[in-house]
This record gives sequence, structure tokens and C-alpha cells, in this order.
Amino acid sequence: MPHLRRPASADRDRGAASAELAIATPLLLLLLLAIVQFALAVHAHHIAQAAASRALATARAERATAQDGQADGQALLAAVGSATLTGPQLTVRRSATAASVEVSGGVVKVLPFLDLHVSAHATGRVEHLTEPDH
Repeated sequence: MPHLRRPASADRDRGAASAELAIATPLLLLLLLAIVQFALAVHAHHIAQAAASRALATARAERATAQDGQADGQALLAAVGSATLTGPQLTVRRSATAASVEVSGGVVKVLPFLDLHVSAHATGRVEHLTEPDH
């Protein structure tokens, strides 16, 4: 019975899968963590936008004040945003005709070298009751 011998090229590729796996695994894990980090950034932006919208809705009511909007926005941030949106800053401005809200903050870190910040802005006219025209 003749003894079959492997070609020389097969001997050169021996162990290549282990080296490829050692290089590819950390890169795949880094990619996965980057996807999670950006998903958290999108979630934090949604929280900031929700707080801005809620604060604006309160602040633009007819007899409301900027402090009313500030309190309502802070209440939403306290209830929802503490885990994802870090260090949120909420600013409410109200004049006789318009109200505006700005919310900004950081995103919780998954990747230590990536520092992301989000912000949201909402503006609207102040509500006024008017007499109907006859």
C-alpha cells in the first residue's frame, strides 16, 4: 500500500486558523461594543428629546412659567434618563411669545476612548386664549 503524503503547501498553512481567530476575535468584539455604544447614544438622544418636548409642552401653556417647564423636564430626566444620559443639563427660556428648551448631556461609556455627547432643542409659541371673531 502506498503511503499518501500531503503536499508541502498544506504544511505551510497549518495553524493559520488559530492566528486568524486571534486577530479577528478582538476586532469583532470591538465592533460589537461600538454598535452598542452608538445604540446607547441614540437612546440618550431620544431621552433628551423627550425631556425637551415635555418641558416645552409645560412651559408654553398659557399661565405656565419657565420654572414649571424646568421642573417637568427634570422630573422626566430623573425618571428615565439617569442610566443612559449622564449629567443632563436642562435650560428653559420663556418670553411673552415663545418658549425654548435645550437639553444636553453625556452618553454612558462602553468604549473608554469614546466620549459622546447628545443635545436636543425644542421651540414653540406660547399659548394664548383669544376671543372668537363673530
